[in-house]
Amino acid sequence: MRCVLPLLLAAILASPAQGQVCAGAAASMASDGRVYGHLPYGDAAPTELVVAPAGFALNGCMVRRDIIPDLERLIAAAAGDPAVMGQLRALSCHRSIIRQASVFCREHPDAGGDPDATRAISVAPPGHSEHSTGYALDFAVRPANGCPDAEACMAATPAARWLVKNAPRFGFEMSFPGGNKQNVKWEPWHWRWVGTSAAAPGAARARFLFGKARAQFPADPAVDPLVTIASVTPVAFVAVPPWVEPGKKKRRRR
Repeated sequence: MRCVLPLLLAAILASPAQGQVCAGAAASMASDGRVYGHLPYGDAAPTELVVAPAGFALNGCMVRRDIIPDLERLIAAAAGDPAVMGQLRALSCHRSIIRQASVFCREHPDAGGDPDATRAISVAPPGHSEHSTGYALDFAVRPANGCPDAEACMAATPAARWLVKNAPRFGFEMSFPGGNKQNVKWEPWHWRWVGTSAAAPGAARARFLFGKARAQFPADPAVDPLVTIASVTPVAFVAVPPWVEPGKKKRRRR
């Protein structure tokens, strides 16, 4: 028995970490907690969630109360700008981990040999969605003008272009831009709130939750984006004595 326990522990430690997906299936988990490219997130407490502004949601929509002031300003600005050429609406807001599981595990027509991997291209696995934080939401445009919700064609709409230009002013950034290093599908409709600055009410908590994503997989457009400096030339500061012209001496005062 003494030999069995160390061997069992070694086997557990050597086996790769796994995350639960659909019907008890397991998926390999990266060292940073990612499953199919998606980072892990906990669920927002119900006491932290409030109803989105009236008339904004297409269906039920709950978000963190921290978002509300900036979201109301964004909605008002979009409604007052003719460049939007329509209305910005909420397609999806907070989704609990249980709700995310039901969304993720729906039948997929192109599931192939690994249905969970196929689903994860467009939907985060349960426990790995920004929606569960209450700080993320999916925008929709009305009228849709033939573009289905949550599809890339939204990026060509005036409303989506308005979001790209203006959303960061209200503390929102696009989590999954095209070609993102997280290898998640481009989602021009999906935006997360991090506050207009780190000092904004509630922003510190949002930025903590999204800290790893913001550092490793920057949003674009982003709120106060990081600036990368290719190289820095060191500068030395040397104290130099006052210059005196050769051959001249200072006269002494008598």
